[in-house]
Order: sequence, then structure tokens, then C-alpha cells
Amino acid sequence: MTLTLYGIPNCDTVKKARRWLDDHGVAYEFHDYRKDGLDAARLQGWIDALGWEKLLNRSGTTFRKLPEAAKEGLGATSAMALMLDQPAMIRRPLVDADGDLSVGFSADDWQRRFA
Repeated sequence: MTLTLYGIPNCDTVKKARRWLDDHGVAYEFHDYRKDGLDAARLQGWIDALGWEKLLNRSGTTFRKLPEAAKEGLGATSAMALMLDQPAMIRRPLVDADGDLSVGFSADDWQRRFA
């Protein structure tokens, strides 16, 4: 299985997820949005598979700092533009395990999926 974990290294949830993978001997590749970038085609694929509502982290600091006008009337196109401009707005971690996508970290779920 090829597993890629997407996120930013200073995110606490990403740190927990990486530690879990390391502790369970699960091989993975880490993709840092800020360092490695994010292309529109990949993000569109995630939106198609998961929906922009699930990907957009509305509770994060980056989103909360946006002007109210930018938050109102969000749709797939505007949410995608926000996430491309500021990838920290994407819920973390996003995991691609041979095309099986998920967001967030749950030790119980990961135990079933990867261990």
C-alpha cells in the first residue's frame, strides 16, 4: 500500500498522526503543503471525492481570520480558491492510501485501516 499524508508539520493533529504511523511501523510519505505545494488538479480531485465542505477547516485560525465577506456565500469554487491560496485551511491530515481518501486522525479508525 502506498500511503501519503498531507498537511503541515507544525499541526498538532499531523504530529499525532505521524507519531501513530511511526509507532505502528506504517510506511508513508509526508507531503508538506507549504514546502511541497498543492496543485489545483489534486485539490479538485479531493473536492470531487470528499466534498469541499469536508475539506475546508472552518474552525482553524487561518479561516477565522478571514474577513466576513470572504466567509459568506462560500461555494465549491470560492472554497477551492481559498484552499489553494492558503493550504492551512485544508483539514488535516489528509491521507491518500492508494486512492482511499480520508481527513482527520482517529487512532481506532487507523488501527482498522493500516495496522
